[in-house]
Amino acid sequence: MLYYLFNYLDKLDVPGAGMFNYISFRAALAFLFALIFSTLIGRRIINRLQKMQIGETIRDLDLEGQMKKTGTPTMGGIIILLSILLPCLFVGVLDNVYMILMLITTVWLGLLGFADDYIKVFKKNKDGLRGIFKIIGQVGIGLIVGLTLYFSPNAVIVENVQKHVDTKTQLEVVEYAKDEVKSTKTTIPFFKNNNLDYADAFNWAGENKQLLGWILFVVVVIFVVTAVSNGANLTDGLDGLATGTSAIQGATLGILAYVSGNVHYSGYLNIMYIPGSGELLVFAAAFIGATIGFLWFNSYPAQVFMGDTGSLALGGIIAVFAIAIHKELLIPILSGIFLVESLSVILQTAYFKFTKKRTGVGKRIFKMSPLHHHYQKPAGTVEALIQGSKQAIPESKITIRFWIVGLILAAVTIITLKMR
Repeated sequence: MLYYLFNYLDKLDVPGAGMFNYISFRAALAFLFALIFSTLIGRRIINRLQKMQIGETIRDLDLEGQMKKTGTPTMGGIIILLSILLPCLFVGVLDNVYMILMLITTVWLGLLGFADDYIKVFKKNKDGLRGIFKIIGQVGIGLIVGLTLYFSPNAVIVENVQKHVDTKTQLEVVEYAKDEVKSTKTTIPFFKNNNLDYADAFNWAGENKQLLGWILFVVVVIFVVTAVSNGANLTDGLDGLATGTSAIQGATLGILAYVSGNVHYSGYLNIMYIPGSGELLVFAAAFIGATIGFLWFNSYPAQVFMGDTGSLALGGIIAVFAIAIHKELLIPILSGIFLVESLSVILQTAYFKFTKKRTGVGKRIFKMSPLHHHYQKPAGTVEALIQGSKQAIPESKITIRFWIVGLILAAVTIITLKMR
């Protein structure tokens, strides 16, 4: 809203109004707005949740300090969502297709998570929203994103087609195609030719190659959104864990969006140039400010939990953001924490069922899953293939160590753009 107001004032030569034309300035405003809003208004929302007795029901998993969390307000993800949406509405360019997609994703998955929390808290159904409805919601947003990128005339790329060394400056120069095109290409890490085209899987299809490529792309979008969203949900088991790792990923994606939307930086990195994607830096800044502000209350010992209202939305936002800038194949690295947490649950469940069917007794790989709970139990207390530390690791230390791993993965994600 403010962008359009100051853009009008700039045309009237009002001093200072032109600052809103700079993405970096609006990103800084979005970050500050989200940070201040989440910390100041967050306290009031938490008090409101306490008055409404919207507290978390804790299952007894025999973990140190776990039962002390009983009654802690949940559904605090509302704080994060509002702190993202309001700054973007105020300082964002609202007719930008990528900004529109991110706002829709935030609202859509926020409502999906809210429905799940509502059933758990008010309907006293600990299972929450049925799994099939969660999947339908995640597939739905995946379809919206995939089809929007397919049909929107503004969702285009300018492909990097040639690279050579300037004989005078001895610097690498990247040449781009002249036209903006619709494309199923995406950035792939570690390979010299850093673009992967989904349509290449259908070279045998002749004229239908590109159409089939887009269908495959939409399927990939649905899978990535569902996987990352559920991964974030599983990671949200320790105070500040999902919030902190999401903030790190958001900052990394903001950098990638900025360089992808700038022809000079994308040329230096030899990645595709995506006109208009730089606006996502504003969204990323609001995302970072919202998660850091929420961390004020969610860090150990947590005064509020985000619930599925926050975790499902955070994961989906990260997935859609990466897809919008054609960096979804970097997700296994960037969201490595979410991936490992999900794999720990899948492997634990599969191994338990396999051994029970084969021997009559179910066995475990980890002492507990998701993985973060594995470190909360000392070795020898549970029969498992992997025992680990002899002593239980404090919750706050586990969280910080996961953050450190997240920072390493974020650095590797950025480095991969030049590692080929």
